[in-house]
Amino acid sequence: MTDSEIIRDAIASKRCIELTYNNMRLKVAPHILYTRHGAPFMDGVPVEREGKELNDPRLATFKLAGLREVAVIDRSFEPMAGFDASDQKYSESPPSSVG
Repeated sequence: MTDSEIIRDAIASKRCIELTYNNMRLKVAPHILYTRHGAPFMDGVPVEREGKELNDPRLATFKLAGLREVAVIDRSFEPMAGFDASDQKYSESPPSSVG
């Protein structure tokens, strides 16, 4: 299964993923998978970094080329209040997003 497929499954089931990005281990609530300038990206809310819960989670952008060891974990999430999958930022290709 590719990272994109894993992320799509996590988005559809509203499950968090665990991954390595910039040599940091993170748990992320993936909100949308999209293309920008021809490259795949994911926007999601990091909920844990290096084993520590984050107090002020915010939507972050991840380039899929930088992700390693992506796996769905047994932790559900609710979409971030105010998240808008119809934002112009996501218009290059049809995105996969939480609803």
